[in-house]
Amino acid sequence: MLSPAQFRDLVSGRWTGLWPSCLRGLLAAAERVYAAIASAKNRRFDSGRQQAVRVSAPVISVGNLTVGGTGKTPLVAWLAEWFQSRGRRVAIISRGYGAQGGGPNDEALELAARLPVVPHLQNPDRVAAAQQAIAAHPRHVLILDDAFQHRRIARDLDIVLLDALEPFGHERLLPRGLLREPVASLARAHVVALSRADAVDEAARVRIRERVRQVAPRAVWVELEHRPTYLVNHTGQRIALGALCGQSVAAFCGIGNPAGFEHTLRHCELDVVAFRALDDHFAYPPDELARLASWVSENNPAAVICTRKDLVKIPHDTLGGRPLWALAIELAITAGQAELEERLAPIAEQCWDDG
Repeated sequence: MLSPAQFRDLVSGRWTGLWPSCLRGLLAAAERVYAAIASAKNRRFDSGRQQAVRVSAPVISVGNLTVGGTGKTPLVAWLAEWFQSRGRRVAIISRGYGAQGGGPNDEALELAARLPVVPHLQNPDRVAAAQQAIAAHPRHVLILDDAFQHRRIARDLDIVLLDALEPFGHERLLPRGLLREPVASLARAHVVALSRADAVDEAARVRIRERVRQVAPRAVWVELEHRPTYLVNHTGQRIALGALCGQSVAAFCGIGNPAGFEHTLRHCELDVVAFRALDDHFAYPPDELARLASWVSENNPAAVICTRKDLVKIPHDTLGGRPLWALAIELAITAGQAELEERLAPIAEQCWDDG
């Protein structure tokens, strides 16, 4: 079983040799099957043979073109707060991928901590969840988390995020690459947002933007940065990032794109002496926590850092005898905010909060 980092090294071609080459050949064969299924699904909607269901509330979708984390959760939170600041109510709907025992998954737990009054419904059937949300919370804006490929529900605004580090999934569909569907599908997007835009230089951002413009010339272009702001522990205690400046830290995460988290850490002037990437939506059972604790002890850092998505599943202040902190990230829109808000304003006008 490949780790997330090994899978990315494999599909990107960074992992060289006879065995990886043979494995990429097998994945390419499976890619053709996946491509046929994805194409058939999209043709049903594009031809009109299957119609998206329109619900009686405005709907915004936030999604990915590729598999893995692109920073959707901070953008979902930003959108919810944008509508709340204008007196509108919102509800969040997601599939609930990675949830354990029917409970909320890590994204839901993280959003609940940040947005405690915002209802969050999790259901693989997003249409049913939307109708349930409307019945319980009328006159809300519905924000769909990770729904670009879920075309069964109509949306008023389709926002697609691209990770600056892997914007086009190495140009191959799953499982040979990271694409959930072809790059040409970006033509459906109303807004294309480049997350972690600060991870690449201006020339790279321009190349990505021009590629998107060829496919989706009318889409609004937005650039996002995920800026670390402070460290927080399980009890809610906060410390400044500078408190660990120059000290050795061990870091781990169970998210879709661990490279993005590692990149952020290394730009915080932290001495990352050990880093471990776990499976996306990792559940942290007691035996795995014990192994992580042993790993921490072996590396002897001053502290341990994870993401907030990981911390909500680890009810401890320490790990391996070292303080355990999560890195708090705030979203900053560095390009295209005015144009994005122009697209959001008509949606806000549809839903007044009558108290």
